[in-house]
Amino acid sequence: MNKYILGLVLLFSTSLAFAQATDDNEINIDQEGDTLTLYIDQYGYGNKIGADNFASSSSPMEITGSSLTFNIDQIGNENLLFGPVIADSSSFTLEWNGDSNVWDWNIGYAGSADDSNYLVDITGDSNTMDLDQGYNASSERLDFDLTVIGDSNVFDVDIDVDDAVWNMDITGGSNNIKTLQKDGAEHEINLTHVGSSADIDINQISGTCGQGISTCNGIITLDIDSENATIQINQKDSANDS
Repeated sequence: MNKYILGLVLLFSTSLAFAQATDDNEINIDQEGDTLTLYIDQYGYGNKIGADNFASSSSPMEITGSSLTFNIDQIGNENLLFGPVIADSSSFTLEWNGDSNVWDWNIGYAGSADDSNYLVDITGDSNTMDLDQGYNASSERLDFDLTVIGDSNVFDVDIDVDDAVWNMDITGGSNNIKTLQKDGAEHEINLTHVGSSADIDINQISGTCGQGISTCNGIITLDIDSENATIQINQKDSANDS
């Protein structure tokens, strides 16, 4: 097994690029500083970016800064992307092509996580995405676009952000989608799903209106083409949350 450990303290504009071509490789990152551009292309089976759990605050993928740009591609099966990120004004372009991969991130486990933009493409089956945005931080303005082609994938996404737009375009059978959008104003969820036996659970809870916002709107738009689908929607304001 090859193992790469990267420890960085970046204070100015920085660009990094990595490529892996074999199996069971690891990339561990400890980065602090602004205006980082990070490119990772990882190919093969059983590779890792980050650790396996949040048991330690010194996780091997701990990234802190603002104006961060991530471009991460994992191509192969049973790969893992894991780690806490503190990031303002940052963009994430992520691609998975393969089966049984796992993405487990929390964005904003401290500080703030404002102005985030995601462009995520997943192709394959039995993949798992577990994302917390605004995990333990003040967060505003999120634009998240997810495109999926594949079967039996599981998505568990919690969004605790004011002014969040969450777009999903999913094609495939037996996909499980669970999302929570809470504690903020101007929430929007747009889901297009084509495929059989979808299991969709959407919770949207509007919080207290911020200064200058007269209404805390929550919008859910579904376009579902599916047989044997199960859809559950829970939409309310925080005053009625229990």
